[in-house]
Amino acid sequence: MAKSLAGVALLAALFITVDAFRPSGLTNGHATFYGGSDASGTMGGACGYGDLYSAGYGTMTAALSTALFNNGASCGECYRITCDYAADSRWCKKGASVVITATNFCPPNFALPSNNGGWCNPPLKHFDMAQPAWEKIGIYRGGIVPVVFQRVSCYKRGGVRFRINGRDYFELVNISNVGGAGSIKSVSIKGSKTGWLAMSRNWGANWQSNAYLDGQSISFSITTTDGATRVFLNVVPSSWSFGQTYSSRVQF
Repeated sequence: MAKSLAGVALLAALFITVDAFRPSGLTNGHATFYGGSDASGTMGGACGYGDLYSAGYGTMTAALSTALFNNGASCGECYRITCDYAADSRWCKKGASVVITATNFCPPNFALPSNNGGWCNPPLKHFDMAQPAWEKIGIYRGGIVPVVFQRVSCYKRGGVRFRINGRDYFELVNISNVGGAGSIKSVSIKGSKTGWLAMSRNWGANWQSNAYLDGQSISFSITTTDGATRVFLNVVPSSWSFGQTYSSRVQF
């Protein structure tokens, strides 16, 4: 009986959550594109995901303007973007929409090849989308289109992924392929020889710890911005090394 209760408690700890993420209301904005037809120019970016294919995001991504990026706290969020055909029937594909993941920052007064300089300035709400994503809603020659957008739940294949960089007493962990809200509110880390330790956001989707965890298996507890929590027990084996990515089977 005691073992059964312990098992129930463990399952509860693994899947602490609140109501499912609810889409936001509709908001007006604009969208341009960058990165080339193969989206090769979108790899990397201000969220720190690096190769967007291995991070789980592919080419359906966008850089957010200052008003949306929230100093990196919006990394991983998903938005459904619809071209506003009523406002621009010339360059919008009627009824077309696409869901993208936020993976980069579109700086103010920065003219990328899409000539979006100024559109990313506060307080404008703007998406500089990977070209393959943008072309699902707009006609290439238009370059920029008015859009209606809303934040939506992220649906990701496979589990959450953890890429560990740093050295000895400094772990810099990039957390990617996060479902549900997509963006992360807080993270804790635990070695097999430590208790739970709070991590701090370093930049973008990178979280840091100053614990010495070499030779220990590592667990994480993540709370997303909608209040849902998941625990990833021993997702990183004791044989881990810096520069490697470890995938879980757990998802939001």
